[in-house]
Amino acid sequence: MTVNFGISPGNQAVSQITIGGHGMTARILTWGATLQDLRLDGYENPLVIGFTNFQDYLDHSQYHGVIAGRVINRLGGARAIIDGVEHRLASNQSGGHMLHGGTVGYGARDWRLVDRSAMHVTLALTDPDGSMGFPGTVETRCRYSLIEGPSLRSDLMATSDRPTLLNLGHHSYFNLDGSDDICAHHLAISADRYLPTDGDCLPTGEIAPVAGTTFDFRHKRAVAGDYDHNFCVADKRRRLTPVAELSSPRSGVSMGLLTTEPGLQFYTGQGLSGGGSCLGDLRNAANAALCLEPQMWPDAPNHRHFPSIALTPDDSYHQISQFVFSHNPT
Repeated sequence: MTVNFGISPGNQAVSQITIGGHGMTARILTWGATLQDLRLDGYENPLVIGFTNFQDYLDHSQYHGVIAGRVINRLGGARAIIDGVEHRLASNQSGGHMLHGGTVGYGARDWRLVDRSAMHVTLALTDPDGSMGFPGTVETRCRYSLIEGPSLRSDLMATSDRPTLLNLGHHSYFNLDGSDDICAHHLAISADRYLPTDGDCLPTGEIAPVAGTTFDFRHKRAVAGDYDHNFCVADKRRRLTPVAELSSPRSGVSMGLLTTEPGLQFYTGQGLSGGGSCLGDLRNAANAALCLEPQMWPDAPNHRHFPSIALTPDDSYHQISQFVFSHNPT
């Protein structure tokens, strides 16, 4: 089912597309390729924070459910050397940095509906040369599918007509039990290294071991803290691989995460504002939900020893991430 959800700042109709199957239902918006709602059969609450009306996405969204790009996460100094040329990029974070693609990143754009079926939807975006300071016209597609598991699969694909940078990622805020905060959720991340950050949440360049630190999630434990860090689950893109598991002892809902990406940004939502009307009466307040964002490592152009996020006309980009759910009530 496709219905009108509002009118975007670009005067485009925003569609809400509902897909269902394999024990799940999802609602996707053409605005930002946003996952607005995700439900698991047999469990009443939404699994992600989504707003009930479009205006709240304009007024209160902090990348809720969007596909972030052209470069997710942070680029220090809002600058990068691309194909030997320095490019000044749009700065939208204090300290003069770029966050999630700039002031008008992919999460704040009108995507086009390409095709859909009962269990999938494909959206497309043309990002023109010079947008937010990036060279090259990038053609991007996002395909959401409900598959066996039950699982939500996200395929992100892109090409560019000039050398550029590309690092896409899905940015949903997950809450698996409807409680006021996620501090009692249990999490495991298959990473023995992480990226320490400075006061602006930028990687320092160090690749540090998690052993003996509060960043050690190799064995599942309660979240119980504030995080906004990249966990190094691999050194390069690879086949689809399990990297994390999140669960709520309260609800019995679990979510496994598989991805092709070498990085996983773990953010505990401490910066959520509290504004907006949310589906299922979930709260949009500090620590009310958390993000697990598969991606390449952040600020890669400023750290030569990080995996590259360069995209050339000879290459194509394809990220696969899969969120697998189960419900075992106590």
